[in-house]
Amino acid sequence: MTDPASVQIIFNGIFLLLTAYAVIRAIHGCRHSLTISPFKTFILLFVYYGLYLTLPFFSWTLWQWSVGLQNAWQAVPMLLLSVFLIYARFVEPQLLIVRRTPVRLHDSPPLQDPLRVALLADIHVGLFSGRARQLKRIVNLVNLEQPDFIVISGDWTYEPNVRLIEDLKVLSGFIAPAYSVPGNHDEQIPGPPIQQVLKEGLEAANIIPIEGKIIEMDEIRLIGIGDLWAGKADMQPMPAMPQDKPWVILAHNPDTVAQVPDLPYRPLMLSGHTHGGQLELPWLTDYVLSRVSLLGFKKGLYQVKNAQVFVTVGTGLVGLPLRFRTPPTIDILHLH
Repeated sequence: MTDPASVQIIFNGIFLLLTAYAVIRAIHGCRHSLTISPFKTFILLFVYYGLYLTLPFFSWTLWQWSVGLQNAWQAVPMLLLSVFLIYARFVEPQLLIVRRTPVRLHDSPPLQDPLRVALLADIHVGLFSGRARQLKRIVNLVNLEQPDFIVISGDWTYEPNVRLIEDLKVLSGFIAPAYSVPGNHDEQIPGPPIQQVLKEGLEAANIIPIEGKIIEMDEIRLIGIGDLWAGKADMQPMPAMPQDKPWVILAHNPDTVAQVPDLPYRPLMLSGHTHGGQLELPWLTDYVLSRVSLLGFKKGLYQVKNAQVFVTVGTGLVGLPLRFRTPPTIDILHLH
């Protein structure tokens, strides 16, 4: 069967099979998701698995162009769109990179013993990311860097399934102490039913929750701040605390820096939340981020009035199961 009609029948069969596969996987995911909105979960999972259609769609478009059923003006835009979606769905989200950045804590003499800190955020165990395989890669890459300690700046979940505790337990493989604060997805979405399960998962992973707590270290003081959007970012007690050494503040949302008071040492805030835009597209990304961070944070190191802020792009996915020009990243900060 080599005539165009027969080939078209073959492609139609492939499209139908992949659509059925996406529907079945989406239904299965709904039944095993810890969510309060099964319909939303179904739609998100259908998109996630439905993007497998881009693979035969690319071949189908190329074939139609080759036999003259489409001209270049019709085929080339479709091919480019297919390549973009294939890369953003299947390639870049699987790239896990390590980025190393030196950070000077304050203007006084350098730390006697510089610190190596691994910063993670937005792991989003759930629909699109944070599966056990990815978490194992995160553990292995972080351990290779031999950090003094690890901080995870919230958003552990995104419509997680019933395997949440089992998946998070993989992170017990960290060789350094790991501290964490919650993000908006942990506090508000999918809602209160996830709180106890997440707590048990973090306990199984030996992750130390530090929201509202202080961790004393030799030359720095680490403080955990609750999520800004959840109304838990309270920094009023900070000026009354000891000011004998610099602060490192762990807070999910970088906009939390607006609440940092004047301190003798300008603190360093470590955050996530923005995903670096997740999809780096002209104009559109900046427009979306203007709603995610009102202060204009995106990624990297910022100098503001009362603090330094470092924003990691994180490792997970929300909304669309795509990443483009913002690969999942583990940030290693060399504090000196």
